Amino acid sequence: MSELQPEFAKITEAKDLQSLLAEVAHLHYIGAGPLFSMFIFQDEKNSDRNVLHLHQGGLGLPSRDYYFDTDERSKKIRGEYVPHVTRMFELLGDDSTRAKAEAATVMAIETELAKASRKLAALRDPQANYHAMTLEGVARLAPTIHWKDFLAAGRMTGLDTVIVGQPEFFQQLERSLKGRSLDEWKTYCRWHLATAYATEAGGSYDAEHFHFFGTIMNGTAEQRARWKRMLDQEEGYLGDALGQLYVQQYFSPQAKARYEKLTDDVFDAFRARIRNLDWMSAPTKQRALKKLDAVTKKVGYPVKWKDYANYQVKRDSFLGNAIRGNEWQSDYYIAKLHKPVDRTEWEMTPQTYNAYYNPSNNEIVLPAAAFILPGIPDSLVDDALVYGYAAGSTIGHEITHGFDDEGRQFDEKGNLKSWWTPADEKEFKQRAQRIVAQYNGYVAVDTLHVNGEATQGENIADLGGIQLGWDAFTKTDEYKQGKTLGGYTPAQRYFIGWALSWMNQLRPENLAMRVKTDVHAPSFLRVIGPVTNMPEFYGAYGVKPGDPMYRADDVRVKIW
Repeated sequence: MSELQPEFAKITEAKDLQSLLAEVAHLHYIGAGPLFSMFIFQDEKNSDRNVLHLHQGGLGLPSRDYYFDTDERSKKIRGEYVPHVTRMFELLGDDSTRAKAEAATVMAIETELAKASRKLAALRDPQANYHAMTLEGVARLAPTIHWKDFLAAGRMTGLDTVIVGQPEFFQQLERSLKGRSLDEWKTYCRWHLATAYATEAGGSYDAEHFHFFGTIMNGTAEQRARWKRMLDQEEGYLGDALGQLYVQQYFSPQAKARYEKLTDDVFDAFRARIRNLDWMSAPTKQRALKKLDAVTKKVGYPVKWKDYANYQVKRDSFLGNAIRGNEWQSDYYIAKLHKPVDRTEWEMTPQTYNAYYNPSNNEIVLPAAAFILPGIPDSLVDDALVYGYAAGSTIGHEITHGFDDEGRQFDEKGNLKSWWTPADEKEFKQRAQRIVAQYNGYVAVDTLHVNGEATQGENIADLGGIQLGWDAFTKTDEYKQGKTLGGYTPAQRYFIGWALSWMNQLRPENLAMRVKTDVHAPSFLRVIGPVTNMPEFYGAYGVKPGDPMYRADDVRVKIW
């Protein structure tokens, strides 16, 4: 970690807490994140401007629950975490006695911060996690941090407003800053810098980091090939450069046109569903349609690419390149603080097998990779499969996010502003609770149940997506002709297409981690959970009472 020695020196040589906090700000700038989370994004209540957000964070384990849960896996991970931190301090050059004491300090500080952190489900409420404040207001929560100086040390100046997500967290941070010694905070900062860059440092640091986070936490026996890991790094730092090459090779103009039409078909299906809802009043339907019509559709790849002209890559040090890459990213986002919001930007690359809905832009972003079946030319994939895995699990899923428990609270301009009548809002919440109950009943692994509250937004989007994809599919010639292909009817192939989206194998350790950290249900439940609410699935496969996937009509979830 020679490239990081100047940062470690600033930590150990800090003469007082203010000097150390200035270094903490710089650590955020280079990609490490001690104490709390800090990011730049649109103001949820004024989507035309970007603001700095301050949220809970500063933990070494993936979520606050790992510090307190009593299931056997959580207890095992806690038991392994402190020895892991100890070994990392030994790699930094500390003797074993000192390293053990330092690891105990790290665990104690992180446990204090975790205790003040909100649980995963509570973080889904955008209103409850929005507190606009001046810097003077933030200073009333945590006055030990001289916020103007702190932000300036992180290269942010001229801020009049910030958004605080969880005020009680910063009140606890203030108590911890006052209650612990300077040396304890130096120890904590050394650890967070080391773990942030352990992978990029390589050698023993990378091996130790993988042993804990890869093997113990995820059950992965060995690392992937080096070239694959390096490709991930390139994707993270220079994703748009790779994206241009990817699109040229794998996403033809014909494919783009196909999926733009598919997107329009799904939107038409959603309009029809909104108009036909029997539980929503006319005024709320009108606002829902207004929001749907205002959604921006981004399909395949961006209209303009990121400019890497001033991005420095050198041959002398991979770790040095990683540090410079994080600095470039920080500069890129800091520059947004004093510019109008650019609504043409993408936060995902075309080669990413994923998609997203951004409520602040009221947009769906659908990367090319979300539509491509690896190794199969797009022209050979029939509509039944395409409408299942693309129209349903991708396009329909993402647009339903605009109307799930969280997205429905944003208006057509992307502002956190209610457009529901009280009666319709109450009815929506009651219907959403049925999907919460459904997924609470599923066991992910061992005796760990899915968190229905935390995953409800994704589960609502899955259900809406598969319904919208189906409605759009029924308008196609393949569905109307009803010919079998490979022994399956068009309806059966549609649901097979849906299942293709979640085709993976997860280790028990990874499943257990996802229960605590992921707002998505496990993949196998994303296949079977939504379809059990669809009469079309029962008809396609002849599912009847007594079959394992049968759900009585009175408990099936009906929202959109």
